[in-house]
Amino acid sequence: MHALVRRPSPRLAEGLLTHLERKHVDVDLAAAQWEAYVEAMRSAGWTTHEVDPADDCPDSVFVEDTMVVFGPLAVISRPGAPERRPETLAAEAAVGARGYRIAHIEAPGTLDGGDVLKHGNTVWVGEGGRTNAAGISQLRELLAPLGAEVVGVPTSKVLHLKSAVTALPDGTVIGHEPLVDDPEVWGARFLPVPEEPGSHVVVLDDRTVLMAASAPRSRRLIEERGYRVVAVDISEFEKLEGCVTCLSVRLRDA
Repeated sequence: MHALVRRPSPRLAEGLLTHLERKHVDVDLAAAQWEAYVEAMRSAGWTTHEVDPADDCPDSVFVEDTMVVFGPLAVISRPGAPERRPETLAAEAAVGARGYRIAHIEAPGTLDGGDVLKHGNTVWVGEGGRTNAAGISQLRELLAPLGAEVVGVPTSKVLHLKSAVTALPDGTVIGHEPLVDDPEVWGARFLPVPEEPGSHVVVLDDRTVLMAASAPRSRRLIEERGYRVVAVDISEFEKLEGCVTCLSVRLRDA
């Protein structure tokens, strides 16, 4: 199991905000939290690979937004925020060095990796913020030969789809219901959680997930379902609409 990560920019505090008011970001604390996040992944058996830093790009630590990986293919994104488009160059080089075949989202399409939730052969893509219909259509065309079904999902209450929902290893989709546009997309598979940060998990293995320390009630709910939870403090990234999924690109079969 391998993952791409990227060190925070010294300009992290200047990161873009859409739904939150700006708060003071402690850049030194953020750097320490990033190190702890990476160490948590390594301790769970993941090998991490650093994408070259992009110090002039405040949001570059949120490396997940640079691509969508499905099977042997890495689709390099075209971020909806033009300021973030330079972030993709080094990320493409890093994933290409891991042997992935490369494709690109092209204009007029926009797509952020944080808008893409995968489980099995289903790929849900948030539409309405940083990702547009043309980007979703291109992703659908690129992934169809690999057996993926791409499903567009309205996303207006949060920055990215995976700011609203993620999936547990068994396919249960978790989310904080007030921030989910249409829970019926997932029907009986949807499980509401009591805190917004509890919506975000990184699957480390079939029985282990990583999540933010700021969601203790959601953690208990997930543990009651039989999962081991690794909790990390990412408070400085949460101030910038970031979550645990944003900080890595997991390289494994979809």
